[in-house]
Amino acid sequence: MFTPSEIKDLEKHQLHVDVVETQLSAIKNGLPELDIVQPATLEKGIRKLDKAQEEKYIALWEEYEKENHHVVKFVPASGAATRMFKELYEFLQTGTETPHIQQVLSHLNQFAFADLLQGKQGKEAIEYILNDLQYGNLPKGLIPFHSYPDGARTPILEHLVEGVQYATSNHGKEVNIHFTIKQSDIELFDAYLAKYIPLFEKKYNVKYNVTHSIQSPSTDTVAGNPDGTPFKDENGNLVYRPGGHGALLLNLNEIDADVIFVKNIDNVLPDKLREDTIRYKKILAGILLEERYRSDKPTRVCGVVKNTGEPGGGPFIVREADGTISYQILEQVQVKDQNLFQKSTHFNPVDLVCSTKNAQGKKYDLTQFVDPNTALITRKSYKGKDLMAYELPGLWNGSMAKWNTIFVEVPITTFSPVKTINDLLNEQHQ
Repeated sequence: MFTPSEIKDLEKHQLHVDVVETQLSAIKNGLPELDIVQPATLEKGIRKLDKAQEEKYIALWEEYEKENHHVVKFVPASGAATRMFKELYEFLQTGTETPHIQQVLSHLNQFAFADLLQGKQGKEAIEYILNDLQYGNLPKGLIPFHSYPDGARTPILEHLVEGVQYATSNHGKEVNIHFTIKQSDIELFDAYLAKYIPLFEKKYNVKYNVTHSIQSPSTDTVAGNPDGTPFKDENGNLVYRPGGHGALLLNLNEIDADVIFVKNIDNVLPDKLREDTIRYKKILAGILLEERYRSDKPTRVCGVVKNTGEPGGGPFIVREADGTISYQILEQVQVKDQNLFQKSTHFNPVDLVCSTKNAQGKKYDLTQFVDPNTALITRKSYKGKDLMAYELPGLWNGSMAKWNTIFVEVPITTFSPVKTINDLLNEQHQ
């Protein structure tokens, strides 16, 4: 299938020919359909705790934090803010004031970056946001989200604060946070953290250990044609695509910690509204402490919220080939029977607390607990030409399919993602 020069190119990208051929075969032939029993519900598969249980788990976690354990907050943060400002780019191209743009323009003074606009209004303000502040090109983690008397906070800074409130190590004296970022953003992140970490260490009287990693090139995939042959560009070269957030399993696999919190970069709240987030993170972590050694595999406790129509995945019960039952987070595209998906009562906000070691403290190899049949095959385009993209099993989807999984209902008040600039105008971000 590949020429000698293409094989060399694959090797340069740290890709194995047999792996790529397997992925292209899946594009041609499709993937096995999952045997979905039903959506996980409060009646079957999702725990709903009473107050006494909640207090028990909070106490369990708070006691654990006082001891000498290594806790890490793992935050996927490589996404650029381009999509967040998509409508603003379109406005500059077309000049059309859609309702979305009208909302932006009439509330410019309510954004956390309002002071930086220097009083600019209308189209001039939009041009300043995109061309001068370059917000559409920045990582989303570096966009000012919330206003405070001492200045605006970005998601990066809100995660630093959250770490103090529920994810401390070494008798509560340290906060360990790991961000996954793009190679091109390393210097930007390092400079930003060097500026703020000393200030936050002094303010919260903790020591921060902030690390980062990049998505490995070996997790890229080769674009394909519907017949399973490699898609090639106008010069006859292979086209590579990022493997999706499932690629971050390798990054997570490198984390050596007793407990790992996983949360997306843009799901953060200001101080005044974070009480529920702190409470339920401790509850999930307390449940993890009680459950983590009951099976010889990694354990995750997943907070799930009531379904409010948000796009994305949810908790399901799946029957495996050997007849056993597993609990998995599935995306809508993975559920062939859409009537089944519509019956789903809960949504996945990416709110995980994980244990990746056994009772003897030995780390599991997380790559051994992936279900390769849960990869995604999607239709994309390259310079106007259609192609088929193979995405690795998602980090909290098929990459954790063979983990010991516990679903717990958490309140919607813990979930406040920012997908567009206007989400920052929602009450919870003001």
